[in-house]
Amino acid sequence: MPEAASLAVAVEALADRFRSMPQSRLLGAVPGHASRAAAALALARRLAAAAQTAEAVAGGGNGPDGPGGSPREFPDAGAFAAGDQLAVAGHDLAAALAALPADAQVPLPESLGGPATAPAVLDRALAEVAATAVLCG
Repeated sequence: MPEAASLAVAVEALADRFRSMPQSRLLGAVPGHASRAAAALALARRLAAAAQTAEAVAGGGNGPDGPGGSPREFPDAGAFAAGDQLAVAGHDLAAALAALPADAQVPLPESLGGPATAPAVLDRALAEVAATAVLCG
């Protein structure tokens, strides 16, 4: 799925913004989050959970740890790591989606929008990256 590269580009641009933010902006509150860094971590966690599920599908399973598994939570490494964590999670999801055929079903939990095709997962991820960019702008 070549379009998955667009996610890597979008997430890298947002990650660079977080990497260059001064501490005062990183720690500044935004609607729904205690800080911009917390918003980035929340996005990174959603992207990482989707990546783990997509990787399991690519590997022949139906969840991150096989049938019925649940994603491992992305750790909080602090405000200054927010950009890097976002980049890692986004690149992982882009790579996982690129390995799937376009008609592959990704059994995401309802908390991540529910099951969807690989292109739909990509569209959701791109929309979340864009929404976080606006929120933290």
